[in-house]
Amino acid sequence: GGAKMAAGSGGQAARELFAEGLLQFLRPAVRQLDGHVHAVRESQVELREHIDSLATELCRINEDQKVALDLDPYVKKLLNARRRVVLVNNILQNAQERLRRLNHSMAKETVRRKAMLEAAGGYPQGLPSK
Repeated sequence: GGAKMAAGSGGQAARELFAEGLLQFLRPAVRQLDGHVHAVRESQVELREHIDSLATELCRINEDQKVALDLDPYVKKLLNARRRVVLVNNILQNAQERLRRLNHSMAKETVRRKAMLEAAGGYPQGLPSK
């Protein structure tokens, strides 16, 4: 009974050690992905501002024209493109928020696991501590 319990607790410590390593491996990737999403969101905002500016300018040109030149279809296309940019930006914002929550959860889990390992006396016996 006692040997089986000792082996079980060693297996648990090994799983904890593996989970800790996995968290350490994933955290930089999550942070990098979060940075990329942030950069894309910034460029989406810039694109939306350019679309707004262009649509305003087209409307102004259309009003100033002496010759009947119908720019309304182009304005509508720009506004449709703007709407799609806003939708993509909302999707990216939601994805970034999920990434931030994941990063926060991983940080909390890392702290919790380190505390458990320290409380259990550090690394389990039988595993090399390289």
